[in-house]
Amino acid sequence: MKTNLSQYSPGQGGTITSILKGELYAKLIEMGLYKGKQVKVLFKAPFGDPIAIDIEGYVLSLRKDEADQVQIES
Repeated sequence: MKTNLSQYSPGQGGTITSILKGELYAKLIEMGLYKGKQVKVLFKAPFGDPIAIDIEGYVLSLRKDEADQVQIES
């Protein structure tokens, strides 16, 4: 099942299937988010922003609008 990274709860994860094209595309690629990477949500702030994720061994913090651009498959 494909969904946006922002919809995952802490402890859930999967494989990145795509990054939506848009103004944040290049920034997300530079941060190491691209197809095939394994990610896991570590923490979400009370209102869902920011989101801390583990991406193959390092922790990255994303804003909700950034996480909305990342498509994940469980």
